[in-house]
Amino acid sequence: MATADPSRPGFQLPLLLLAGFRTLIDDLHAELARQGHPELRPLHGFVLQAVGVDGTTATELGQRLGISKQAAGKTVDRLVAIGYLERVDDPRDARRRLVRMTPAGIDGLGRSAEIFDQLRTRWAETLGPHRVDALEDDLRTMAAANWFRLDVPGWFGG
Repeated sequence: MATADPSRPGFQLPLLLLAGFRTLIDDLHAELARQGHPELRPLHGFVLQAVGVDGTTATELGQRLGISKQAAGKTVDRLVAIGYLERVDDPRDARRRLVRMTPAGIDGLGRSAEIFDQLRTRWAETLGPHRVDALEDDLRTMAAANWFRLDVPGWFGG
């Protein structure tokens, strides 16, 4: 069955949602680069959030991100190399190694939250605060109850 309004075909909705997401993420990373974090990439934000304040193991990280332990390890290797994560002995279990954020990782994640607030404000200035509020409310209505998920990298990767 075709869309009731041929000027608004159904396939455009997910593409526009993705374009809005991409615009926000691209703007975030441009500002992060200006603020001293040019190495951070969109995937890295998911990884830093999944590592969290207490750290995690590579296996747990892969599960949280919906990717293999090997893929998680490769991403951790990259973030260790550029100074955002470190590997340390687990104080509760000497057989395990934890991955945890360095001060640079904590700073990058904190700046991301601040920049997202600024970007939301910019959208509200352009569209109007009530329209942005309504957009968020509508997306919460349509999104799954567990809409805040860190497994997007695995989901996109198939």
